[in-house]
Amino acid sequence: MRRNPILDELGSYVIADLQSLARDMREAGERVIDFSIGDPREPTPPFIPAAMKAAVPEVSQYPTVAGIAVLRNAFAGYLRRRFGVEVDPATQVVPTSGSKEAIFTTPFAFVDPRGGEAVAFGTPGYPVYERGTCFAGAEAIGIPLQGDFVLRASDVPADAWERLRILWICSPHNPTGSVTGLDDLAGLVAACREHGVLLASDECYADLYDGEPPPSVLQVSGPDFAGTLAYFSLSKRSGMTGYRSGMIVGDAGAIAALKQLRASVGVAPAEYVQAAAAAAWSDDEHAKERREIFAAKRAVLRAPFEERGFEVVGSEAGIYLWVDIRGDEAAAARRLLEDGVVVSPGSAFGEGGEGFLRFALVPTLEECGEAAEVLRACLTEI
Repeated sequence: MRRNPILDELGSYVIADLQSLARDMREAGERVIDFSIGDPREPTPPFIPAAMKAAVPEVSQYPTVAGIAVLRNAFAGYLRRRFGVEVDPATQVVPTSGSKEAIFTTPFAFVDPRGGEAVAFGTPGYPVYERGTCFAGAEAIGIPLQGDFVLRASDVPADAWERLRILWICSPHNPTGSVTGLDDLAGLVAACREHGVLLASDECYADLYDGEPPPSVLQVSGPDFAGTLAYFSLSKRSGMTGYRSGMIVGDAGAIAALKQLRASVGVAPAEYVQAAAAAAWSDDEHAKERREIFAAKRAVLRAPFEERGFEVVGSEAGIYLWVDIRGDEAAAARRLLEDGVVVSPGSAFGEGGEGFLRFALVPTLEECGEAAEVLRACLTEI
């Protein structure tokens, strides 16, 4: 059987491989505390599945690409409360089946695979930026992130701008938890507009933070959001990973192109899931409660590293702890695995991740406490 060569060029998805290993250990009866993938253990707030169940129809029909009005209006209300921006729910918003598929499929709407075009993103970073780019037939340009792991306009190679179609940014950043400030966001918007590049901002972790709320690119891209798209998700904000519910908002022309693409792909979320999403976007209190839980986990888990003199870099927001272990991150991950703690080596997220470990703060607070004791015992050997 002939396969798309890109499958072999990209190789396996490292995080999925780690999940398989953790599953094998559990099935063998071993105690595992798994920090490798961002799938939190806290229950979904009860009002969300209740809203979904109430919306399951007697006769099932295909959902529309545009989504139901109640969801688009609820999301517009969220954006108004959270960022102080106004959007047109009819033309500037489209629901997605989670953020991963939305990120992966976006280049298909804007890249000409015959035109020698490119898509850029920061590295280390979420692997889906590269994967979607390659399958869409564009050149993938990873831009190594420096120091604070924030991508700035000045980091983009000067000779790349002319062939760029999309520039991906992520704040709060996966995997490092760094946050891009308003000034840097404004600089990115200006540079992308100057060069005619679509700025795509992954803001899926915007409501999970310890200090000041992370800003959005929507706050600096003007009322028409020209040349700008922002991506949001309910997976971590509302404990809805299995619902696969996300939203894209921004430039009306870009949204129209995405709607046209998505009609061909068939990825519109089920309307009963949209009803649950509308309930989630309409409520901020549960997001606050979840934010406090993740902050408590972060504090418990970072303590053993700071006690032993290891630097926790970034990690201001999102659900990740990014730790400089000053050595072989793969060997460190294997050592922790011996004691049942599963983590992601930083190199799984691309160039610049070498020497780091990523902890996804998904186990319970009690499990984080257990893992902290394992770390205290193991860090002297790393």
